[in-house]
Amino acid sequence: MEIEKYLKEETFYLLDHECITIPKDKIHLPGPDFNDRIMALSDRSNRVLGSLQQLFDHGRLGGTGHLSLLPVDQGVEHSAGASFAPNPEYFDPENIVKLAIEGGCNAVASTLGVLGAVSRKYAHKIPFLVKLNHNELLTYPNTFDQIYFAQVEQAWDMGAVAVGATIYFGSPESDRQIQETSKAFKRAHELGMATVLWCYLRNDAFKKDKDYSVSADLTGQANHLGVTIEADIIKQKQPSNNGGFNALKNFGKTNDLVYSKLTTDHPIDLTRYQVANCYMGRAGLINSGGASGDDDFAAAARTAVINKRAGGMGLISGRKAFQRPMKEGVKLLNLIQDIYLDPAITIA
Repeated sequence: MEIEKYLKEETFYLLDHECITIPKDKIHLPGPDFNDRIMALSDRSNRVLGSLQQLFDHGRLGGTGHLSLLPVDQGVEHSAGASFAPNPEYFDPENIVKLAIEGGCNAVASTLGVLGAVSRKYAHKIPFLVKLNHNELLTYPNTFDQIYFAQVEQAWDMGAVAVGATIYFGSPESDRQIQETSKAFKRAHELGMATVLWCYLRNDAFKKDKDYSVSADLTGQANHLGVTIEADIIKQKQPSNNGGFNALKNFGKTNDLVYSKLTTDHPIDLTRYQVANCYMGRAGLINSGGASGDDDFAAAARTAVINKRAGGMGLISGRKAFQRPMKEGVKLLNLIQDIYLDPAITIA
């Protein structure tokens, strides 16, 4: 794979970087034996381990311990018009599932309605991850809160192997969201399903000279709260800065060693700190692909390289894939997967 054409001037910067903040031998790295080596030591039941194994075994990354997920819940989160107008065929849920299958993904993540509409045709062909709660933008003026649209039992009834939820850490509603999602994840584990948590930060106060909702220290703590309620996999935006705790006066607690020893300004080191907060990788970190832009292939490649070299478990990329013709979407998903399949791209 000619990764240099995507990384361009950052090729050496990203591929040759050595992480000395948190050494790689301290991280529980993804691998073919991750379920046996790490998850089987936990309190997860045999049925949950079986569900995780279904995720690990499916698609082009099957058997590697890495994950490539297609998430399409933006019809609720960002409005169906804003999400699907660039490619109206994705108003039809079947095309969402087809993209995940054709793209070689480990699983497809979407709403109860999307996956339920085609579950009898596809639930046995690709693992389903049902997103239980959403932020909707039809309330006027817009509010930002994650509310439950679906119940765990509905996901189980349709044959899903996993459920997902979002918590807006730092928001006024986060206390309620933590409690609701903790109960939902407990029930999912009782029924034998895996759990995936979107650990996002949401508060206007986090936006100062920079957007500290994507700072390594704040996102790292959000990850740590997520694994506390036993999320098996953490979805997090890749950090682009640091120092969120220090930028806000009288907010939270941190330690100078976080910035002087455990992180640097390098994106791999910042992402390594996110992995460390996922119990040193005992819960897998998947980074989000972000919005579609001018150079999606280069952006996706960069994000995947950083995640893999930091010790992350994979990528979950939606809009970059489905807001383009299906053939191109498949090509983008395959590019991401090729990075995790490339033995030359190693842990930093």
